[in-house]
Amino acid sequence: MKLRTAFLAATAIALTGAAQAEELTIATVNNGDMIIMQKLAPEWEKATGHRINWVILEENVLRQRVTTDIATRGGQFDIMTVGSYEAPIWGKQGWLMPLDDLGEDYDYADLIPSVAAGLSADGKLVAAPFYAESSFTMYRKDLFEAAGLTMPEQPTYGQIAEFVEKLTDKSREQYGICLRGKPGWGENMAFLGTLVNTYGGQWFDMDWQPQIDSQPWQEAISYYVELMTKYGPPGAVSNGFNENQALFQTGKCAIWIDATSAAGRVYDPKQSEVADKIAFAPAPQAVTPAGSAWFWAWSLAIPSSSTKADVAKSFIAWATSKDYVKLVGEKEGWVAVPPGTRLSTYELPEYQEAAPFAATVLASIEATDPARPTKDPVPYTGIQYVTIPEFQGIGTVVGQQISAALAGQTSVEAALKAAQDYAAREMSRAGYPK
Repeated sequence: MKLRTAFLAATAIALTGAAQAEELTIATVNNGDMIIMQKLAPEWEKATGHRINWVILEENVLRQRVTTDIATRGGQFDIMTVGSYEAPIWGKQGWLMPLDDLGEDYDYADLIPSVAAGLSADGKLVAAPFYAESSFTMYRKDLFEAAGLTMPEQPTYGQIAEFVEKLTDKSREQYGICLRGKPGWGENMAFLGTLVNTYGGQWFDMDWQPQIDSQPWQEAISYYVELMTKYGPPGAVSNGFNENQALFQTGKCAIWIDATSAAGRVYDPKQSEVADKIAFAPAPQAVTPAGSAWFWAWSLAIPSSSTKADVAKSFIAWATSKDYVKLVGEKEGWVAVPPGTRLSTYELPEYQEAAPFAATVLASIEATDPARPTKDPVPYTGIQYVTIPEFQGIGTVVGQQISAALAGQTSVEAALKAAQDYAAREMSRAGYPK
């Protein structure tokens, strides 16, 4: 199938209303799906005459740069890659432009409803989903078979601990488990937020009092530090999503619990040395299923400071369209298409054949409920994050304290006490409860 050049041209004319070529500056994360977007973007440039200046950043750096730029109205970027945490907060503050006018062919009804809802403010889409994800368990079925182990349909964290002990052989650089250790509210805390949830914990109680030094947090983080110290790879405090993906793809990890969006890459024989040796299971659970798997959507948004909104909308309409999904399938392989955004993706026969994990991923995303993230009632929405502006700073400090505990620089108890004290000060300073 050829790219629908006529659609692109019509969209460009309708949205730009000008013949003058523009240069867009796009800030995005250095994940595989975005690298593909950068690779294919010349298709859009050829069809429209516009050009793109790419700013590709590591995840934590991206968040710092775009947050600073949008809060100060710096105007460095015409399009920002943001997530389901930032989109509704920034949208309500008027920092993002509504994206309810991307053209008649955009087919908003095809967006997965829960994903679109998570990227909306006041009933309007303020960020278009590029890919969305939940979290699940990826494991080496060949290593399980050799060790006489069977992954249950719904694993528990107790079972994971038993498995990784038997699957670790550090003399062969075979580690039982790889989990995020790099500090950051969207790095190690993405996983650890779900771990705390399923242990029965929460970020705040109904009075907005932090609960970071509570018993569920102590149990969850102690479990994590012990597991990673005994059975994880060396230098884990430097490992985020990309680093763990590389370890798993090269056969260094028996189990990796992380984003469902990784499935296409670890299952792709062009990228993964173990593509034919892996299987999937839901995210593990402990005392409750509530919040045991996260929800996230990387998306494209236009800051209200941009002076090139029409051209930016033209690019976003292209990069998050049904045609773009098909373009990726034809150019990069169907296993590589961006997941979790459009219902039609999961109806494509080519994708169903190439991606045996597709139904599992869709079910995982649709099963998440950011409005009910924990066992006990909480005043916030968000599973691995809390949708208040103060969370970025709090989550970052908590991630740093836990990373220090993982590195052996402090105890789990001391790390959580320091994190609790910081969170309490910040919430008091911000005037909670509001």
